[in-house]
Amino acid sequence: MQLTEFDYDLPAELIAQYPLGERAASRLLLLNRANEQMTHQQFVSLPGLLREGDLLVRNETRVIPARLLGRKESGGQVEVLLVRQIDPLQNIWRCLTRSSKPVRVGSSLEFLAGICGEVIDAEDGGQRLVRFTCPGDFWQALEQAGHMPLPPYIRREDHDADKDRYQTVFANNRGAVAAPTAGLHFTEETFAALAARNVDVCGVTLHVGPGTFLPVRTEKLSEHCMHSEVYEIPEKSARKINAARADGRRIVALGTTVTRTLEHAVDDQGLLQAGQGETDLFILPGFKFRMVDALITNFHLPKSTLLVLVSAFANRDFILEAYKEAVDHGYRFFSYGDCMLIE
Repeated sequence: MQLTEFDYDLPAELIAQYPLGERAASRLLLLNRANEQMTHQQFVSLPGLLREGDLLVRNETRVIPARLLGRKESGGQVEVLLVRQIDPLQNIWRCLTRSSKPVRVGSSLEFLAGICGEVIDAEDGGQRLVRFTCPGDFWQALEQAGHMPLPPYIRREDHDADKDRYQTVFANNRGAVAAPTAGLHFTEETFAALAARNVDVCGVTLHVGPGTFLPVRTEKLSEHCMHSEVYEIPEKSARKINAARADGRRIVALGTTVTRTLEHAVDDQGLLQAGQGETDLFILPGFKFRMVDALITNFHLPKSTLLVLVSAFANRDFILEAYKEAVDHGYRFFSYGDCMLIE
């Protein structure tokens, strides 16, 4: 398939730059795959749109304030994005760096809250390995000095409010540098309403990396290489999901990250395997979904791997028609935007 098959026109003013005043105030476009019908709804109606007995699976990753702004030993400014901690004992991180000149191996970096970095290696793709030190606890210092890593299409600096709003209310396991945005609409009241509806909930973790925003640079989708991301499926969640599957109840994935995690970790017998691992699964049209029956997701960028995934879950033409409908009705797009339920 060709990348150009997953393009659409989006007015810039529909790209949400700020969250709404209330998390659950978003709109929801309901898509029925069987009859290719769409219905305009409000997110607060979600519990009533799901079926009794459904199992909602959410991504419980926590976004870290991964952007550090500081200076090199030469005095020049530098921005560092923490991508993944690869050595917890020495606090060595794989990072992306930005400065007027490339950051060299051996460079010393200084940030707020006493955080210092030493560049110890250069990797392919411009990434650097950086060893961080600070006088006290690194995570506490990072909370003071770090900025929330808002996506590049949010064309403003992060605000204090983003530390709360660019984070799900159920975020628990730190490690992501991008939010699982379908979960940003949910509140404790939403989960109470789901429980009253007899919709069960369980969690997995996939630490979303910066690769989610990288453009696809190959016209042939089969030639695109996905960045791997770390996931964990608790034993309790795997049991719940496998039981729901055995009972014929629907598995509702809260977001594309949950979808990729579940579809990666299902074995040849159709059972979800608990444990930790990494996935670089790229879901394309023609993919056979074995775990996910319904999907809650935000609206995604043109020509992105996430739009391709959604087009694999439903018919591509139907998805593009739904996106045109959302544009025509002034829906808000991307991370702080509105959402859809595809069933």
